[in-house]
Amino acid sequence: MSRYLLDKFLYTVDRDPALVERYREDPAGTVAAWEAEYAPRLLNCVTHEATTWLAFDDTERAALAAHDYPRLFELGAHPFLTLTLFIAMFERDHAEPLGFQREYAERLAHMTLPYPDIST
Repeated sequence: MSRYLLDKFLYTVDRDPALVERYREDPAGTVAAWEAEYAPRLLNCVTHEATTWLAFDDTERAALAAHDYPRLFELGAHPFLTLTLFIAMFERDHAEPLGFQREYAERLAHMTLPYPDIST
C-alpha cells in the first residue's frame, strides 16, 4: 500500500480538467492508464526521471475505480485531496449549494478518532 501514490493520483488528476472528466466517466480505465503513464513520473522533475517501484495494490485500485472516497480515507488518502477532486467531479450533480460536501460528510460520519494516518 502506498498513501503517497494515492495522494499523487488525487493531486495530479484534480489539477487536469481533462483527467477529472475522464475519471468521472471511466474511473477504472483512468486508474489503469494513470498507473501506467503517470505513476512512474517524478513530480517537478525532468521527464526522463522516473521510478519503477510504485504501484497500487488491489484494494487501492478498487477504491479508486469505485470512486469510494470513504474507503480511500480509511486507506490513508489525504481528506483534502479526496474532497477537492470529488467536488470537481460531483458537485454539479447536486441542486443545492454544498450538496456534495454534505454527502461527503455523511458518508464519512462513521469515522471516529483517531483518524487513519495520512502521513506519506
